[in-house]
Amino acid sequence: MSNKKWSKAVKAIPKYTVLLVITSFILIPFYWMVSTSLKDFQQALSFPPQWIPSPIQWSNYFDLFAKQPFHLYLFNSLYIAALVTIGTCLFAALAGYAFAKIAFPWKNATFLILLSSMMIPTEITTIPLFIWLSKIGLVDTHFPLIVPPMLGAGGMFGVFLYRQFFITIPNDLDEAAKIDGCTPWTTFRKIMLPLASPAIATLSILTFLHSWNEFFEPLVYLNSSKLYTIPLALSLFTSDSGTEWHLVMAASVVATLPLLTVFFFAQKKFIEGVAMTGLK
Repeated sequence: MSNKKWSKAVKAIPKYTVLLVITSFILIPFYWMVSTSLKDFQQALSFPPQWIPSPIQWSNYFDLFAKQPFHLYLFNSLYIAALVTIGTCLFAALAGYAFAKIAFPWKNATFLILLSSMMIPTEITTIPLFIWLSKIGLVDTHFPLIVPPMLGAGGMFGVFLYRQFFITIPNDLDEAAKIDGCTPWTTFRKIMLPLASPAIATLSILTFLHSWNEFFEPLVYLNSSKLYTIPLALSLFTSDSGTEWHLVMAASVVATLPLLTVFFFAQKKFIEGVAMTGLK
């Protein structure tokens, strides 16, 4: 190694040491979750804490599905999060393209009014929405967990994200498409949408993560246990005799895997989308 490269490596040691320490603190809760998921009931409650389970209880993951229909809760969360993600990305892309590239009266004022909806807490709109949904018989169904999130504040965040991304695309591209005879829909579908893959990946990850972890709305709208999502299902491992923390942690590990999978495959586009949507 040359002296120049060696000098750079030495100078980088403090930076990477700090990053390593910070990463260690971040990973400790994840290690504790996995470790506790492999302990028995007594080890999970032992003090001082036992960091390494002995013996390892792989049976916890089998008990997880034996004591509760956890596969059903996984399916509920998965299909709800998938539908919300697909719907949000589609509707937000259409609206974001309109606000970025199509001229119509009061465009900026309309966008600001819609953007202000993001400042309204979900708890404020829950009561009137619950009353309306109960009158039309949609409480205790998955409808309130799928359609309102697509069109509410979460969807408006997607509109903002897409608008900021589409603004970065030169208007010359639109002009060339019009000269070639493309309608706005054709331009959006064949030109703009393929270019928006970073924004799509960013919104997909954020929307899927939010829908997957949502606890408040399922708690309000769902009564039947067969309709429960994973956040609600975790409460089923608590009884009068206490909380079965080893099973709760095993369920948390299983619930974390889809999120890690989604982020792993979309992380490059996610970082690119976050970096580009703030540009003009």
